[in-house]
Amino acid sequence: MPMEIREIEDLREVDATDLVEESEMEGYRFLRRLVDQYEDGSNRFDRQGEVLYGVFDPHGKLVAIGGLNRDPYSTKEGIGRLRRLYIAAAVRREGIGTKLLQAIIDYAKGQFSELVVRTDSASADAFYRANGFSGDVGLPDVTHRLVLEQHAANK
Repeated sequence: MPMEIREIEDLREVDATDLVEESEMEGYRFLRRLVDQYEDGSNRFDRQGEVLYGVFDPHGKLVAIGGLNRDPYSTKEGIGRLRRLYIAAAVRREGIGTKLLQAIIDYAKGQFSELVVRTDSASADAFYRANGFSGDVGLPDVTHRLVLEQHAANK
């Protein structure tokens, strides 16, 4: 059955409990930070150019999540940062992560000139490289970078 990728306009209206618990069992705390920061208002993916997407199975269960923020670590304009990308283990290796990443990239075009991400996971490194990101960028808070087409305003 097909999965549905859709924008999460209010994370408080989505049950992310299973994803958060699974990610913590795998040793990742970034989904807990996603929920905590959303709750305290410090990151709601609601600034210009930002978005939070979820992937939902046919029963409406959240099986993947990922977002895009203006890069808080960069002083350059036009830098977007991939945030909190996580795919449930049960649906990994089915192309869902790639489709979610592509939806984020498509959204970012016209908003940002490049996307960056930081990961310390070997599997995430392989995933980002397979999807066109360059590695070993040489920046302290960036492990991978993807240069996008010029801003629509610059065309």
